[in-house]
Amino acid sequence: MSSDPAPEANPVRELLATAVAALGGQERDGQVVMAEAVAGAFADREHLLVQAGTGTGKSLGYLVPALLHDKRVVIATATLALQHQLVERDLPRLMKAVGTTPGLDTTYAVLKGRSNYACLHRIREGAPDEQGELIQVPEGSMGAKVLELRKWAEKASKDKDTGERDEAPRHTDKEWRQVSVSARECLSASKCAYGEECFAERAKEKAQRSHLIITNHSLLAIDAIEGIAMIPDYDAVVIDEAHELAARVTQAATDELWAAEIDRAARRSVRHVEGNEADDLSDAADALRAAVADASPGRFERVPEELADALALVRDAARACVSAFPKADSGSEPDPAFTQAKGMVQEVFATAERMAAGSEADVLWRTEGTDRIPPTLCVAPLQVWGPMRDKLLADNTVVLTSATLMLGGDFDSVATSVGLKPSERSDPLRSSSSSRGTSERIEMPQDAQPWRGLDVGSPFDYPRQGILYVARHLPAPGRDGLGQAQLDEITELVDAAEGRTLGLFSSRRAAEAAAEHVRTALPHLTTLAQGEAQLPELARQFVEDPHTCLFGTLGLWQGLDVPGDTCQLVIIDRIPFPRPDDPLMSARAKAADKAGGNGFMQVSATHAALLLAQGSGRLIRTTTDRGVVAVLDPRLVTARYGSFLKASLPPMWTTTDPAIVRKALARLNSTSKG
Repeated sequence: MSSDPAPEANPVRELLATAVAALGGQERDGQVVMAEAVAGAFADREHLLVQAGTGTGKSLGYLVPALLHDKRVVIATATLALQHQLVERDLPRLMKAVGTTPGLDTTYAVLKGRSNYACLHRIREGAPDEQGELIQVPEGSMGAKVLELRKWAEKASKDKDTGERDEAPRHTDKEWRQVSVSARECLSASKCAYGEECFAERAKEKAQRSHLIITNHSLLAIDAIEGIAMIPDYDAVVIDEAHELAARVTQAATDELWAAEIDRAARRSVRHVEGNEADDLSDAADALRAAVADASPGRFERVPEELADALALVRDAARACVSAFPKADSGSEPDPAFTQAKGMVQEVFATAERMAAGSEADVLWRTEGTDRIPPTLCVAPLQVWGPMRDKLLADNTVVLTSATLMLGGDFDSVATSVGLKPSERSDPLRSSSSSRGTSERIEMPQDAQPWRGLDVGSPFDYPRQGILYVARHLPAPGRDGLGQAQLDEITELVDAAEGRTLGLFSSRRAAEAAAEHVRTALPHLTTLAQGEAQLPELARQFVEDPHTCLFGTLGLWQGLDVPGDTCQLVIIDRIPFPRPDDPLMSARAKAADKAGGNGFMQVSATHAALLLAQGSGRLIRTTTDRGVVAVLDPRLVTARYGSFLKASLPPMWTTTDPAIVRKALARLNSTSKG
């Protein structure tokens, strides 16, 4: 008698089930589909974009296949909050749950940029002042805080702790700079008296011994794209919060130059060069200061002659100054003042050279400046998809995941922004919600980067849990901020919800105007505005009292997690298009038009769609949440591009009737009280 063959073992499903059971969770279909797809991408060496809605459990969806992969995997996040969640909660619990599995390498390490770790040399030897002399603690309140940070770092060294900034006592950026160094300022482990104790070196050594490395988008960009070895060799990358990747890579590749920084580099160099090179660099700083003052704020389509000459002068003076530094004697003690002064001048030279080159691949602009901050020159890459394609995607299998990857209803916008071509998608005929199938593979060119797109859905029932209300009856928003009609609409909605409102505004001025209007009209409610306290404190107050409104700008659009009755109404004042005078966005839109595309749709509408999706995502955070997303911009339903934007949002039930929405909010409020 023949018997049916035993079912084939599925290591991914088995390990995921073990982890979920041990963590007290329940299996989610989307999580299983995602984990198998990630494992398939690693095995097939094919890139994967996977959209996993909030509540899917996407961390386990990629951690489990990453653990099972036979080579090192890097996991990169955009925010410290997610990195902290992975390292402090998800990974320890997962490793405890699966640690007894035979043959499984459960080692992991966290890797950050050098300036995120305390520097024992700076702490014990001091930091150079403007004349290059080593100084100890400054007097006053900052001095007391620096002493506290030094004491903490010494204890961390003794206890073999990480020495990471996130673990330090509360401090400001200025205070942290007194106990840390940048990569250019570092003496290097081989030359530093404290190299064996160095926190950053310990982190690198641990990473060398680990199967999983947790890092951030910026460090990944520096390692993969700029070619500066920061991360041990790896085979695959999982990029969480991938909707942020292009922006973070752009940020990492953006440089700034201002006269005061050049002056500082010149003063630090005086005692190390014998000629007049440091003085010449200071003179070049004066020339740049004058040229920047005369230039108009905004993007330079054609660099003014005076500014171009000043940049060339700074470039040449910095090059000469670097060359004038004597060669360090290999047998002598390292001089931190020498190293840091030379590093500063090298940085000035590199930035000035880039700006003076006038490359079409870069965008150069001048900031407005304020009473406290002088105008600054900035340079950023026109696009980052090319370097990402050539230097990240070409060498590694890359999995990109987020709750918001499908903009306008498909993956093309995000895929294009990171260097993947829509024509290279290997599953164009398959439903985005299907798992790995048997469709025929498409013949690809030799240099193609095949990829798949997968939407594993969400555990939330958006049509039943959420209402999208578009205030079609309101006038289109103008340049002068919120009008009386919008302020009245906000007040009526907040009154119906009796608080419980998160207001997402396009500007600080609009948020403050709305907060003031609601405070006056509804004094029995608590209305908070971003900037009145630190964000964690505002979020705490918002959660503790449901009859509270929190109004703010970009810092609230992403990352704020307030499940439950606290937030039943999200108000968005207008479609968040980039400002028309945004130097980088306007340059990218113009380049898209020039290439035969649609700059508005490819740049402005895509930017707005991403923010709208993120902002709307603040409403439904659990399967029991209910509420309304109210968009006060009628263009969402009247403009031709509105359908693209709406297709980027969760599939909530939609209405333009204000009476229906106020009744729904009143019912929700009544249910919450009950």
